[in-house]
Amino acid sequence: MSTSTSTTTTTDANAAAAGAPLGSATADGSTVPALFRPLALRGLTVRNRVWLAPMCQYSAVEGVPGDWHLVHLAARAHGGFGLLLTEATAVVPEGRITPQDTGLWSDEQEHAWARVVDVVHAAGAPVAVQLAHAGRKASTYRPWDTRRGTVPPEDGGWPTVAPSAVAFEGYAEPTAMTTEQVQDVVRAFADAAARADRAGFDAVEVHAAHGYLLHQFLSPLSNHRADAYGGTPENRARLLREVVAAVRAAWPEDKPVLVRVSATDWVEGGLTPDDVAAALVSLDGVDLVDVSSGGLVPATIPVGTGYQVPLARHVGEVTGLPVSAVGLLTDATEAEAVLVAGDADAVMVGRAALRDPMWPLRAAHELGVPVAPDGPAPWPAQYLRGTFAG
Repeated sequence: MSTSTSTTTTTDANAAAAGAPLGSATADGSTVPALFRPLALRGLTVRNRVWLAPMCQYSAVEGVPGDWHLVHLAARAHGGFGLLLTEATAVVPEGRITPQDTGLWSDEQEHAWARVVDVVHAAGAPVAVQLAHAGRKASTYRPWDTRRGTVPPEDGGWPTVAPSAVAFEGYAEPTAMTTEQVQDVVRAFADAAARADRAGFDAVEVHAAHGYLLHQFLSPLSNHRADAYGGTPENRARLLREVVAAVRAAWPEDKPVLVRVSATDWVEGGLTPDDVAAALVSLDGVDLVDVSSGGLVPATIPVGTGYQVPLARHVGEVTGLPVSAVGLLTDATEAEAVLVAGDADAVMVGRAALRDPMWPLRAAHELGVPVAPDGPAPWPAQYLRGTFAG
């Protein structure tokens, strides 16, 4: 939901120039579809509203991104995505989901990410880093490993921490964090944000979704604390508030801060969209909310095309913040309809982007966007002989 606030503005320069309603499109390109209108957040103008969702690659060594990450992100930048988000990047070693996750707590990681950022920028796209701590869902095997559950120390794993000593189903029981450990996490997020700025990232996203640490603090299903970080909804949101404030303070004023949330736990007694919206309203300095759902506990989720879009719309309406929608938006016309209806300000493409690095350029063709130099469909000159138009 595009709104203007003291910290966030959205622009639609192409729409204004065309004098056309958002989302109208014609085969001759006289107007531009909503997916290919620019969006401005603080000092960053993103070339379109088809964004690459953060997707773990489980291919780092000691938290350092390598050639796989460079090629993965560069290919999708050349493929026309507006904003690229990295995979969940841990702020401390014990915050990694798997031993093969990327991190941003060391100089070596910072320098490696700078190399990736430079290549993505050369391809014409901005890139955001998603900062994360997995909490009780850390130290696990990669999805394609034949083993499941928590990786033991003898195989490169580590003890996990969480707001309370409540295990995720099938994982080892975590240790409840002390107040000092909680404050260490706040500092770690801020330190990682400073590293991200030095590495050249254009935006930062705080990962508070999918059952990871900040989500664990938010939900009463996983947070049984009786101190200032537990009990009431306000207390359970305290860590997220402190992390966002610390990241915002460490991050340049002209660069946007995003937050990814799970808008519902999909189980009785868990978080609801109103709960999450109330927590978001208490935050300062957030420029866009990346709305997803689930991941905290096993749940029956009504997965289907656009199944999370109503959640994004609700969060946007309640908070007044711009939002992105994600979740099985694999068809160009479906994604376009989300924006035209005002359900979200941008769409995230995940698994479909793994199958097709040029998803945005294919979508542009399907929506009638012409191939033109410096046009809204950013085809690399080297690939013009292969356009979908033939």
